[in-house]
Amino acid sequence: MHGFRDVATAAYCPRKLYYRRRQPERPSTPPAVKRRRDLAFRYEELLADDDALRDAPIAVTPTQYRSSLGCAKARLDIWDRLVDPDDRDVLLSGRECRGIAHKLLADEPTVSLVFAGEPPEQGVWHPQSVRLVAAAKALSWERETAVERVFAEYPAHGVVREVSMTTRRRAQYREAVRTADTIDGPPARVDSDARCGPCEFSDDCGTRTRSLRSLLGG
Repeated sequence: MHGFRDVATAAYCPRKLYYRRRQPERPSTPPAVKRRRDLAFRYEELLADDDALRDAPIAVTPTQYRSSLGCAKARLDIWDRLVDPDDRDVLLSGRECRGIAHKLLADEPTVSLVFAGEPPEQGVWHPQSVRLVAAAKALSWERETAVERVFAEYPAHGVVREVSMTTRRRAQYREAVRTADTIDGPPARVDSDARCGPCEFSDDCGTRTRSLRSLLGG
């Protein structure tokens, strides 16, 4: 059974998943990431308390933060349950994947995953979409009921987004699961290093890169 993180990594870069699986043990979550994730459980405090917001590890200005968070509060019909979830850091096990849901809203039911990084201008990043579908399907498997939407939170930016379980997202998830299933050796090298810069395995991977001219056929 794959972890939520593994299928998200397969969607991002199969070669990265191969090297991650070769690690003797998974690294612990960095303290900075934990501090940012904790903001997802302090929204009302951060909206009301200037000192708390000033000291919080946010990635935008306090004005921008409160504007984004205020819009989310006004827009989302589950806001009260999202800021005070029924459970947190819940292990879910589905038919294909298992992993941690940062927030569980039991009555719908649905889950929210909290991401420490920056959100895209719209929607969610592709690997995060795959991870969200994995969490939705695991919850659906456990509860024996359909999960039609989940939520993605970027608490350092005050951004909360509803994510529908569309046919396209489900297809991308199935493709990532198939990729994770078939990795038993290093996958083919990629042709561009756009994703390699922040990767912790870039020194070992041996990824070949090509110049812009070669990519354009020059």
